[in-house]
Amino acid sequence: MGMTKQDVLRMAKDANVKFIRLQFTDIFGVLKNVAIPVEQLGKALDGELMFDGSSIEGFVRIEESDQFLRPDPNTFTVFPWRPRDGSVARLICDVYTPDEEPFAGCPRCQLQRVLEEAKSMGYTVNTGPEAEFFLFHTDESGRPTTITHDHGGYFDLSPVDLGENARRDMVMTLQEMGFEIEASHHEVAQGQHEIDFKYDEALATADKLVTFKFVVRSIAQRHGLHASFMPKPIFGINGSGMHTHQSLFKDGENVFYDPDGERQMSELAYYYIGGILKHAPAFTAITNPTVNSYKRLVPGYEAPVYLAWSEKNRSPLIRIPARRGVGTRVEVRSPDPSANPYLALAVMLKAGLDGIKNKIHAPAPVDKNIYNLTAEERKEMQIESLPGSLSQALDNLEQNTVILEALGSHIYERFMEAKRIEYQEYQMAVHQWELERYLARV
Repeated sequence: MGMTKQDVLRMAKDANVKFIRLQFTDIFGVLKNVAIPVEQLGKALDGELMFDGSSIEGFVRIEESDQFLRPDPNTFTVFPWRPRDGSVARLICDVYTPDEEPFAGCPRCQLQRVLEEAKSMGYTVNTGPEAEFFLFHTDESGRPTTITHDHGGYFDLSPVDLGENARRDMVMTLQEMGFEIEASHHEVAQGQHEIDFKYDEALATADKLVTFKFVVRSIAQRHGLHASFMPKPIFGINGSGMHTHQSLFKDGENVFYDPDGERQMSELAYYYIGGILKHAPAFTAITNPTVNSYKRLVPGYEAPVYLAWSEKNRSPLIRIPARRGVGTRVEVRSPDPSANPYLALAVMLKAGLDGIKNKIHAPAPVDKNIYNLTAEERKEMQIESLPGSLSQALDNLEQNTVILEALGSHIYERFMEAKRIEYQEYQMAVHQWELERYLARV
């Protein structure tokens, strides 16, 4: 049973909550909020609070600006770092139109639409993301630098840093907010960290990802650090990914598992893999949505570049972890944490469901380290690559009706317009590399 309006009102009273933040994201995944006094909570839970949607990038035009926030009672939580006398809580909201219809520009509503499609096929969807991030020092003005705070490496026990204490506080705060933390460790690069929380149904996972990024940034700031989810902030070291584990369940059973199937995987699992691989060149524009994303998606830094799958190594786009039974799952390794979690999960799920619907067969697994193959060997094995730039990814997205359907025309058109401008601005800018390369030589 989900939470009710009365549950939320009682919990707010018990926690002495004075203010509520009504949260939602724009199409780029930026967290927005409208703060209300607790006296307005009942009205908010009835979906009666209106805001100006024209002030949010990618939402609506000025002449159609009225939007309504409908909080999801299941997302109610009190911020642990606020003083107990006059606590602050939050609710994550869906955006609705004055006609009481889900707003086509609301990413959370779009994910729910794709989840309804999965439900109509008999499936519930579980996802588990692994979002990496960097902790950097700030300068004397509080602006972020790219100076890391430690000399630690992958799984180091106690790097000499400020980050160890910050990460511990992040974990404790997330636990107070209801997260089940499975692991927390230093990542490969200096200053890079990962905190993994238990998988959940896809909508709850997306909500948790939004909350996770908010909490990590907030706690880092309290430690005098800046938490960055930028995919590739520093040249020459590993970037930050958001590997996303996915599985489908029907009547409580994992439909990717088949004890009698090849590798103990079902035919549906292979179709799902086939759908992901077919549509990855298009959905990459959503799962890797910045110019900087493609500085991470290059060979040599453990980021997946090649459209292939394997159980045995991490160089392809898709890895199948060893666990079977209820834990059988597909791990898509290309997404990065700059993505809007709602849209990223929507497009990957849509791709996998299309694979099932149209019985798109997965190719044979590639168990070799693809990074070590020559271009000729990859061509012979018909291993294609992900797009090499945001522009290429947008071109692929433009041609893919399945992924367009997952986004809806409203989000697609505004996303495409903004990202084309972003790439054009990047092309026109003069970068430090160019100055160092050409200024004295040409």
